[in-house]
Amino acid sequence: MCTAAAFQSQDFYFGRNLDLEYSYHEEVTITPRNYPFRFRNAGTISHHYAMIGMAYILEDYPLYYEATNDAGLSMAGLNFPGNADYKSFEEGKDNITSFEFIPWILCRCATIAQAREKLSRLNLISLPFSQELPPSPLHWIISGKDGSITVESVKEGLKVYDNPVGILTNNPTFDYHMTNLSNYMALSTEPPANNFCDSLPLTPYSRGMGAMGLPGDLSSASRFVKAAFTKLNSRCGSSEAESVSQFFHILKSVEQQRGCVHMGEGKYEVTIYSSCCNADKGIYYYNTYDNSQITAVDMRREDLDGSELIAYPVLKEQNIFMQNQ
Repeated sequence: MCTAAAFQSQDFYFGRNLDLEYSYHEEVTITPRNYPFRFRNAGTISHHYAMIGMAYILEDYPLYYEATNDAGLSMAGLNFPGNADYKSFEEGKDNITSFEFIPWILCRCATIAQAREKLSRLNLISLPFSQELPPSPLHWIISGKDGSITVESVKEGLKVYDNPVGILTNNPTFDYHMTNLSNYMALSTEPPANNFCDSLPLTPYSRGMGAMGLPGDLSSASRFVKAAFTKLNSRCGSSEAESVSQFFHILKSVEQQRGCVHMGEGKYEVTIYSSCCNADKGIYYYNTYDNSQITAVDMRREDLDGSELIAYPVLKEQNIFMQNQ
């Protein structure tokens, strides 16, 4: 499963954990402004915002897991099995497939307000990329400096939710996650007061007891609560290094370790990679399960007016610095 987050310090940051038991050989991918996006039922966009993110490139097409455009808007798709419901083609609508949805928004939208306007005509259709790649059941978080929204295509239709916490995980639907937060409203970063009984002189015996009851399991509902609590109470310095470090610490609070989520047949779900993009500067940072060093790719060091995809392989091998060599 996965966790995505939006975070504001001196700049705006967006990223995610990708939690799966397999990899599609994803690469850090830059799509320049003149790469032609050919949509199955919505024509071709030949000139658009540039974008950077993690993608699986197939047939020269970037299948983005998450991306940020050079206007500062970000978007990620997260697993949503059993709830995602894509529709049939509908006249008068923008009929977009799930694998086209991220570029369709990021090509033309610089703000959440612009994204909302595009969503008013959206019909997410059930069309595979190929016979080998059926539609992935997803829901999405779109984030910018003007806020975050969650988009879900379910049986009842297209749902667009305000997302005031800037967090998204997986099932159940987003409205459940927001209601579920009320179960944890007593949690605090402060030492707890004794509300148990006036006649018992109870006192805290450890730091951090104000957050007792904060979930620690790896279910999507628990990760939503844990990531929201961590992010919303997060404090960091104003430098780029401090902000990026803090963002990765937020994601680490809900990362998955090999062996804890058994998928059967000897396979285990792990956090394949974690990402953090400075949406203001266009710098994409990531680390992987086996390489904890943070690696960066700066989209503005590339020719963003080109027409060819630019891809960097993910560095997966651990890089350990021997200090006393």
